[in-house]
Amino acid sequence: MNRRFHVCCVVPPHILRKLAESDEHRENALRTLALSERLRGRREIRASFEGLAGVPAGEKRRTVYNAQNQTNLPGLLVRGEGDPPTSDIAATEAYDFSGATYDFYMNAYSRNSIDGRGMRLDSSVHYDQSFDNAFWDGRQMVYGDGDQTIFDRFTKCLDVVGHELTHGVTAATAGLEYQGQTGALNESMSDVFGSLVRQMQLGQTADQADWLIGAGLLLPAINGVAIRSMKAPGTAYDDPQLGKDPQPAKMSDYLDTSDDNGGVHINSGIPNHAFYLAAIAIGGKAWEKAGKVWYVTLTQRLMASSGFQAAADATFEVAGNLYGANSPEEQAIADAWNGVGLTPSGSTGSQVSVPSSDASAVAASSKARSTATAASTMSATTTKRITTKPAKKKKRR
Repeated sequence: MNRRFHVCCVVPPHILRKLAESDEHRENALRTLALSERLRGRREIRASFEGLAGVPAGEKRRTVYNAQNQTNLPGLLVRGEGDPPTSDIAATEAYDFSGATYDFYMNAYSRNSIDGRGMRLDSSVHYDQSFDNAFWDGRQMVYGDGDQTIFDRFTKCLDVVGHELTHGVTAATAGLEYQGQTGALNESMSDVFGSLVRQMQLGQTADQADWLIGAGLLLPAINGVAIRSMKAPGTAYDDPQLGKDPQPAKMSDYLDTSDDNGGVHINSGIPNHAFYLAAIAIGGKAWEKAGKVWYVTLTQRLMASSGFQAAADATFEVAGNLYGANSPEEQAIADAWNGVGLTPSGSTGSQVSVPSSDASAVAASSKARSTATAASTMSATTTKRITTKPAKKKKRR
């Protein structure tokens, strides 16, 4: 079976364009931008999943290649599944972190690799010269070494690896188009699960996580902590060479632009922040409840054209099905979406004014509302069971 994929890069073009304004970084930034745009310009490529059926669940299959600073993929095979580590730290990170991402999806949601059928996870490291990006091309992961002035190597961050591999999960399930609001939702899903992969690896609860994407990717001379913040969109960096993080946290600040496929890396801050608010309000390990709601929504509810409102409606519905109507989880998710300026269909809307940056207000609101209704409603609630295995998508209006 053939499926179509979009080429998805982790560093957005607005950062590369800003770097191209500098005499020092112009040549490398323009080269990276040209390669990234050329890959994006391919729009869709096809990858074959034939022959993958029957791969036992829980059996990782990883291969790592060295592109040797060229652009021909995949490159020289340097490590296969079960082979001993090499002295190449980038190859080791690509191998280990793709394995951690596989383990996350298997352990959290019983998903057998990114396609659900045991797809082999291929990675190529040392792509091009000083390439300031990483991307999923529909077949494999590809990592640049960074310019070592602005960016470190792109295999360094587990959440970046999880982010890019999640594009494969999205392509194999909802198939969210990579344009406009739908593309921003695609990017957000990758940020959500990329962050959760890292949180599971570190054994963190929602309140312990930093909610940053690409922490450690920017070198010390840069005034920034990451390339995106789910906790506080728009605050990840503010540097003369990179510019200021342009991500909004609310619908009122949604950026209508033709750049970056309609702002897919910018407006993703809105659903990112909604997930953060929901996870903090629900508490505990974010992949267990909030993450499960988002996973079921991605794999069973969303369609290729779904936007933010469809995601808000679906996550609210899934939370009610999984945990019960008027449950703390359902209320937390309704309040989270209200916190970014969206009201899920079927919810009563937020009963308090919730600043998008105040997760404690969302948690307090959810707790107060669920306490008031729990005694009268929870005993009468019949929870619809939802499997986390891939199922036929439900069409939404």
